[in-house]
Amino acid sequence: AQILADAVAEGRLNAEEHSERLDTLYAVKTVGELELLVRDLPAPAGPNSATAPAPGSAAAAFGHSAAPSSAAVPFAESVVAVCSSSSRRGRWRPAARTRAVSVMGDITIDLTEAVFEQQITEIDVTCVLGNVEILVPENVTLRGYGNGVLGNFEVRGEGRPQIEPQAPVVIVRGFSLLGNIEARPKLGARLVDLALRLRKRLEG
Repeated sequence: AQILADAVAEGRLNAEEHSERLDTLYAVKTVGELELLVRDLPAPAGPNSATAPAPGSAAAAFGHSAAPSSAAVPFAESVVAVCSSSSRRGRWRPAARTRAVSVMGDITIDLTEAVFEQQITEIDVTCVLGNVEILVPENVTLRGYGNGVLGNFEVRGEGRPQIEPQAPVVIVRGFSLLGNIEARPKLGARLVDLALRLRKRLEG
């Protein structure tokens, strides 16, 4: 994912190609399949290109021979509501991977004013007889993978044309049993410092 993010930021992929490859990325199961997603990318330009991993080497970028999965990244934060309510909102720094558990409770995770410190932010949701709402800025890429049993799992706004290629990616994975999980962009809320953060990342 980081290789693809760098490629689109440097103009080696366009926004549509980046979106298609990112969707494929989370469906693959082997390093060989990952290699196919980055093998044809032009080499990155710049003074650090000689020391950077080869653009077609997914295994080198990860530092090992096995494909990483979300399960390999520990939860850094948990939001739990059992017969109660819980929320995260305002100017906060979401972890790379957050777990949300609602059992007959309400959870709101509002990322519209969040400070993203990583390209990809994952939220794993389990909802039983409860309600979980996730709000993101309009210009953040939103992806959803989940289902519901006698419940609802809904991610709105995927594939929006106004998404900026260098924007953070928020991935919502969830399971709802007799409950409701909804992730959507909040109208009028946008991250305005994307270009500044992109320049800092490229210069760093």
